[in-house]
Amino acid sequence: MVIDRRRFGWLWAGYAVSSYGTGLGFGAFPLIAVLVLRSGPAEVSALSAAGLAVGAVVAVPLGPWVEFRRKRPVMVAMDLIRFVALVSVPVAFVLGRLGFVQLLVVSVIAAAAKIAFNAASGAYLKALVPPPDLLVANSRFESTMWSATVVGPPLGGAAIGIFGPVATVLADAVSYLLSALCVRAIGWDEPRPVRTGAPVRTGRTGAPRLRAGDLLEGWRGILRQPVLRRLFVNTILVNGLIMAAEPLMAVLMLGRLGFAPWEYALAFALPCLGGLVGARLARRLVARFGQRRIMLAAGALRACWPVGLAFVQPGVPGIVLVIVVQLGLVTCCAVYNPVLATYRLDHTEPDRVARMLSAWSISTSVTIAALTALWGLLAAITGPRAAVAAAGVLLLATPLLLPRREQVRTG
Repeated sequence: MVIDRRRFGWLWAGYAVSSYGTGLGFGAFPLIAVLVLRSGPAEVSALSAAGLAVGAVVAVPLGPWVEFRRKRPVMVAMDLIRFVALVSVPVAFVLGRLGFVQLLVVSVIAAAAKIAFNAASGAYLKALVPPPDLLVANSRFESTMWSATVVGPPLGGAAIGIFGPVATVLADAVSYLLSALCVRAIGWDEPRPVRTGAPVRTGRTGAPRLRAGDLLEGWRGILRQPVLRRLFVNTILVNGLIMAAEPLMAVLMLGRLGFAPWEYALAFALPCLGGLVGARLARRLVARFGQRRIMLAAGALRACWPVGLAFVQPGVPGIVLVIVVQLGLVTCCAVYNPVLATYRLDHTEPDRVARMLSAWSISTSVTIAALTALWGLLAAITGPRAAVAAAGVLLLATPLLLPRREQVRTG
């Protein structure tokens, strides 16, 4: 069995167009809240944290719901839901009816739909691509994401300057419409999912009815496997601590250290080129050293860089330091992420993939929201530099949560 290049090409195209749309719309909602709605710091923080947390809670029943349905229609539906939700923002802006509550509701809908889409697409990828090619596919997705991160925000900033504050939201909305068309064009006659185990009751559509236990099955599947359990805990903590320090770096660099916005953007956008390098290296490194060694090495190395951000100083040396630290972090993450994604799919039964991925995404979103709020309080007490340093020091301990070598060998 070999990869179906046409079908995977359409799937990849859909991922690419939505990734570039997301890159263009990066930071659009906080910007609209500040420039259009004149919201204060508390409201802007609430918009970011609540969108992730509430969206994750809303998505809890979506994992098992996605599991027992054909994945391609679910992906199309989630793209269309995000299109409708996001396009309502520029429409309301033109009509003079845009409010903070609408931004909050749209952010919740988009977050929940993203979790459901990712769960469906991961399960779909496992069915579409043979196991030997999963790392190749995941590496291509990873490199696409980082290239969108390099190109999208600068173009988005230019678009906002020329066309106004909601221009990038409209572009992001259209990207989901185009993604839905790409996924629809795959044209694969996907078999209906079958639940294994206990007898199944079906609804009118023929899909198995959800049971109460299905809501927690994703977490059970992760926690039952020692290796996957340790990778899960490690990953959500690393992502949460990295993201918790991000707004504090903006406060530190744009405020106390006096960097211009373009300097701040350059310092964090330029290192994303390391994501392209890391994603392209992942397959070669695994082929040479093995999945186990690369996953453990990259997983440990990615935790060593962020503590350096606590030592940033004004001027060119400060920008160089941030670029070097971020380049190392992004490169290691770009190696680790596709290897982890492939390991998760390889070690999860086909009829549990959507629930596992949904549980993983929900936990990540909740952890990021909680740690971002907690680190905001810590920064208010100790200052942003001390809070960034605390996140970096804690990250240095996270490699201890990675699975031991013998566990990975037998997992």
